[in-house]
Amino acid sequence: MHYLPPALEKLVEQFNRLPGIGAKSAQRLAFYVLDLPQEEADAFAQAILDAKRSITCCPVCQNLTEGEGPCALCASLKRDHSVICVVADPKDVMAMERSGEYNGLYHVLHGVISPMNHIGPDDLRISQLVQRVSAGGVEEVIMATNPDTEGETTAMYLSRLLRPFGVRITRLAYGIPVGSHLEYADDATLMRALEGRQEM
Repeated sequence: MHYLPPALEKLVEQFNRLPGIGAKSAQRLAFYVLDLPQEEADAFAQAILDAKRSITCCPVCQNLTEGEGPCALCASLKRDHSVICVVADPKDVMAMERSGEYNGLYHVLHGVISPMNHIGPDDLRISQLVQRVSAGGVEEVIMATNPDTEGETTAMYLSRLLRPFGVRITRLAYGIPVGSHLEYADDATLMRALEGRQEM
């Protein structure tokens, strides 16, 4: 890309570093930003800087928040404080909230146990979860990590760690997606669907 001005080349490189953004998409985004009116470009850049400066982790659930105190979910008196849903990433909280079905609290691990990527239990926010459960008042912990090898490993590790506290430990049911057909489901998905079957 030596035909581009160095500043534009650098902008394309920065967009290209974003997950899911290939070279062509990075170029398109860079040219889009370049075409923005100056005040909109300034607002875009300022939004990035403000987010980096002000967004922190909630001291209770480790989800993203602004400021020093607990996030809006942890501070809400309308939420069920006796149930904690454990997720890997902050975006998983957004997915759960979109469903509108869950009314408890969360705990964000900021990753999963992955020996291949050199991520062990000490690299995650596990000690904070243990502190919350050991403090009392928690009746159920829902493991909502992804149904892949790392997610399952993390859920099993946490369930063994939390079992001595006498809390109910559950796992999200996984199975056949709504609107799909059995013939397209893989063996592991069918097995999960059978294991998680419920009374009608």
